Amino acid sequence: MTAAAFPDRSSTTTSTMAISASRIHPSSATETTTTTTRPLPPPPPLVPPRRGGAGGGDGADADAGRTPAALHHTVWKRSSMGFHGTDGFSVYDAAGALAFRVDNYSRRRKVFASELILMDGQGAPLLALRPQIFSMHDQWNCYNASEEGQGKRPSSHRLFSMRKCSVLQKGHQAEVSMSGSCSTSFWVEGCFRRRSCKIRNSDGEEVARITRKKSNSLTLGDDVFSLVVQPGMDCAMIMAFVVVLDRICWKPYKPLICS
Repeated sequence: MTAAAFPDRSSTTTSTMAISASRIHPSSATETTTTTTRPLPPPPPLVPPRRGGAGGGDGADADAGRTPAALHHTVWKRSSMGFHGTDGFSVYDAAGALAFRVDNYSRRRKVFASELILMDGQGAPLLALRPQIFSMHDQWNCYNASEEGQGKRPSSHRLFSMRKCSVLQKGHQAEVSMSGSCSTSFWVEGCFRRRSCKIRNSDGEEVARITRKKSNSLTLGDDVFSLVVQPGMDCAMIMAFVVVLDRICWKPYKPLICS
């Protein structure tokens, strides 16, 4: 047999020992390779771009943190059309723009009076207010207004009813029942004729306030007053309450006579 059939055991043992030694004590060449091929650092986390103003803040977060402000209105108890011998309402927002108006206002007794139409500043009808003829507490009903005129409105289309409170309910001047509700939804506390009252919901929270209007520390007459509506409330509905309050807290109307 030749020597090629039997490998040199000494050379095999020597190579095995060399591999084991290299794992424990790496050679200089291996050290150089490991040092020069360092792994790259991980990429920085992706940060979405921020949208904001000049201050660098997030505009959406800033708006979300703000508390909605109450809406301030000035109510002038005069028709914007200036009809002679009639009463009305002109309601202006904080910027001075005409927000609501009532032009077809009449002081006739409710047996002969037609419905009152609350309109927006451009004259589009919003709500129709009709007196209930047979009512011991001077009740008024509110409906969605339409362009079709003053036809008969079914009770199923009623939005709310407002009436004067009983004399036994001290401090409460009027109460409102929304359609489909058997209990009082809103009530008026204070005195509307003195322009000092609050409108509260069924939980007792103030949703609107009526106060005397002041200009340069001078208190104006009762034909001009302030209406503050809290956020989340329908301003048109609150203004409809004001129109009905002016009727159920009735006093003689004296139109201005120009000389």
